[in-house]
Amino acid sequence: MLTHEELRRLLASGEQFTAEFLAERDAPLTDEQLVDAVVCLANGHGGVVLVGVGDDGRATGAHHRHGTYTDAHRVALMISGRTVPSCPVECSVMLVDGVEVLVIEIPAGRPVTSTSEGVYRRRGTDAHGRPVCVPFLVHEIQGREATRGALDYTALVVPEARWEDLDPLEIERLRRTIALNRGRADSALLDLSDAEIVRALGLGEGGKERGDRVERVRVAALLMVGREEAIKRYVPNHEVAFQVLRGTRIAVNEFVRWPLVRAAEEIGLRFDARNHEDELAVGMVRVGVPAHSPLGFREALHNALVHRDYTRLGAVHIQIHESGGPNGEGDEIEVSNPGGFPDQVRLDNILVAPPRPRNPVLADAFKRIGLVERTGRGIDTIFEGQLRYGRQLPDYSRSGVSTVQVVLHDGPANFGVTRLVAERDVPGRRLSVHELLVLNEIVRTQEPLGIGRAAGIVQRMEGPTRAVLDRLAEAGLLDSWDDRRERVYYFTSQVARSLGVEDLDEGVAAEHAGERERKILDYVGLHGRITRSTVAELCGLEGREARTVLEKLVRRGELVVRGEKRGAYYERAGAGVMDELGEAGPNE
Repeated sequence: MLTHEELRRLLASGEQFTAEFLAERDAPLTDEQLVDAVVCLANGHGGVVLVGVGDDGRATGAHHRHGTYTDAHRVALMISGRTVPSCPVECSVMLVDGVEVLVIEIPAGRPVTSTSEGVYRRRGTDAHGRPVCVPFLVHEIQGREATRGALDYTALVVPEARWEDLDPLEIERLRRTIALNRGRADSALLDLSDAEIVRALGLGEGGKERGDRVERVRVAALLMVGREEAIKRYVPNHEVAFQVLRGTRIAVNEFVRWPLVRAAEEIGLRFDARNHEDELAVGMVRVGVPAHSPLGFREALHNALVHRDYTRLGAVHIQIHESGGPNGEGDEIEVSNPGGFPDQVRLDNILVAPPRPRNPVLADAFKRIGLVERTGRGIDTIFEGQLRYGRQLPDYSRSGVSTVQVVLHDGPANFGVTRLVAERDVPGRRLSVHELLVLNEIVRTQEPLGIGRAAGIVQRMEGPTRAVLDRLAEAGLLDSWDDRRERVYYFTSQVARSLGVEDLDEGVAAEHAGERERKILDYVGLHGRITRSTVAELCGLEGREARTVLEKLVRRGELVVRGEKRGAYYERAGAGVMDELGEAGPNE
């Protein structure tokens, strides 16, 4: 329930997408007008309708709706009975500046709602950018439900479409794609007839008694294996643009309405022709370092084709911006598609949000033919592809409510990172995308990385983040230190030198190592001896790290170890000898 303080803040902020002000002057608003305003906000992100407030945020007072008073409970029941599906609102009457304001609170996350008369409204903007209520059109409703995961537009049957609208050459292209992606694709599809493949992929239904065709063709079938003329007729919003820009000049500008598998294949070939590659020697092997990860680019392209909103006008755009630098340095690729992120997917959780495909039938078909990750973690592939070659992170910051846009930057590769990844990647133990993100951040900032900041980078809770950092420490890539606020991680000396960040490791490591050693030696001077477990507690280290520090002091001659295994302890070098001399006497 809204408080008086929150109400005051709403009035001061003015009308917004989640706040509608309705003034009542000569007569109370009709029930139809109230329900219309409620439906408008319910089809957005919920919000509050304030009756008795002018457009300027000044409380003018609401008329009594039930004789000499307003019964808020009766208003809520009226709204519930006149919305479809029934919208549960909370109503209250609040006193503001000596006048009554009727407050109607609408919950967020509602399905598409209409008035009982079948009127659909949504929040929009007028010519001056002010929030207003506008008609909610059929294609917008479909797009909204698809974004919520409540409707798959590509699963809809197209009544006018026929089996003849599907291209047998494109179905054969599906078979070839499956054969080329053995291990990722569902190879059982190769033994099926054309109609059986279409049915098995969920692209059509019916016609089993005849076997050589399907009776009901879905939007997904037209998109994947439809003839071009059928796609233009039945799915006119589908379009793919491939553009190459050299400064302000457009070198290539192609707009096509090819079936999706063909579009993915042909654009992939155009990308390969422009993706220059350097070579790096790693031991006896030469490793290719492309400007852009082929796997990462293809995953971004396939995601754009599969997850775009096919109820919206607009094309999937693939733009290559050529900087004109030698060997293509500084080029960048933009991949964008109509339709924003699905519900509950944001920039700060894009790596960990559960997969929520806008077009599940289309997404499943792409997975089964091997073009996208069957795990649904294609975003990881895009990030990992860039990081493995020492490139910048994919940039999703230009995405908005109606567009998803990812930018793959080129720029100089960090060959030290590429070499490190190539050397560390062994069968059964590849560096994960989370580990690569941590290494990339320390290289980028050349500063120690704390668990709190690392958790934001890998978009996970502190517990799993600590596990990622500890794995890197166990692999000998990172060292750590407790700086009294939290444990921080930085490159070991060997790794830092290979990456060209010696100052970071030498300065931090020397400072931290010296402080640890002083603590240990001071403790031994005070207590005579110290154990490994005491060192771990004193310096905030793991047992293995404590042993490493103690062994270093032993090698330098500062300490000696006495006893064995669990009974081992450390003391100042020469202390045991002096104790024995003291007991036996100098002449014995």
